[in-house]
Amino acid sequence: MSFNQLATELLLHIFRSCETISDVMNLAKTCRRLHTVFHRSNKLQILVDVARSEYGPLEDIIQIVTQNTSQPAHVLRTAPMSDSLFRQIIQIGRVAKKWEVIYPVKKWKVDYENRRSLDDDERFRLRRATYRLWLYHRAFHTESYSRFSRALPHIITERAQLLHNWSTVELAEVEDVRSVIGDIVQNHICPSNGTIQRKFRKRYPESTHQLAFNIHLNYPTSSSSTSSPSLFEKSPDSAEQYFHTAHPSNLAESPAKYKSRFRNDYFHDPGSEGWGDEIPHYYVVQDMMKLDPGQVLWLRERAPLKEQVEVYICSFGDWFRNNGETFGDTLEWVMKERGDDVEEFRAAIADRDMGVVWG
Repeated sequence: MSFNQLATELLLHIFRSCETISDVMNLAKTCRRLHTVFHRSNKLQILVDVARSEYGPLEDIIQIVTQNTSQPAHVLRTAPMSDSLFRQIIQIGRVAKKWEVIYPVKKWKVDYENRRSLDDDERFRLRRATYRLWLYHRAFHTESYSRFSRALPHIITERAQLLHNWSTVELAEVEDVRSVIGDIVQNHICPSNGTIQRKFRKRYPESTHQLAFNIHLNYPTSSSSTSSPSLFEKSPDSAEQYFHTAHPSNLAESPAKYKSRFRNDYFHDPGSEGWGDEIPHYYVVQDMMKLDPGQVLWLRERAPLKEQVEVYICSFGDWFRNNGETFGDTLEWVMKERGDDVEEFRAAIADRDMGVVWG
């Protein structure tokens, strides 16, 4: 039987059997018949069905996209599917897919000989945890929640209500992902003076150069600082594209070789890339943990220098500095309300008895 004589229903079934959005789009380009069937059918529904498998759970992404100040964050929301909504879903889903690759590297950081890829169930749990952590950031790590309001009883209750939507097992997944993101922030985006010193000596073991660390955290003052960039203010092809075009520093212009934090010459001392010793560095990391998973990933990929990270942070405004993240405190509050021991909870995650991966 000729391919052109196959029933349209069979061809649609083939489209729905694809595992990724890229597979669907490439399949539609293979011949005129498939192109016609795809574009004359309900192609948005086909794409949504495939996206559910590749990026799901889509319901959790919709909570992020539809979150606003008009209703509490813990109230579950639905939205009719549209092209605009679908593009935003894909943007967030692509970020979660990248964390699927990063997570095993950090989770098996010490016992790296046991490192492996995640199975389908683990990838699903990781994406779900990433979306839920992202929702918390979008709801509560904004200029509406300053450091002066973080301990107010009604604010704590509001934050706790969102976490109460999820079981203790699901909260362990979120905390597991948060610890991996924290490792990226602490060791890659905002490394301490000690981390810079150790990595410099490892890279240049024969160098006698003494690094000149700046003990002060001098955020640049900028009268042109704008409000914090949002992934949802525009609808580009990807989150990275939006940040590249919208961010004032336009970080991707210069060649990569000029952006290494370990470049050591007359114009750059690697010591200037340190973010302080133990105590100052701790508070810097607490501030930076207010960034959502998409922002952390973008800084990891596009902002290798401290100066670039500082300019990015200044774009958020004064509320961001000296105002640490609140998820950890809220998690402890919820666990105590449930009568669970927080230290045992976190130890179980570290031992892989709970979290994204088990055993």
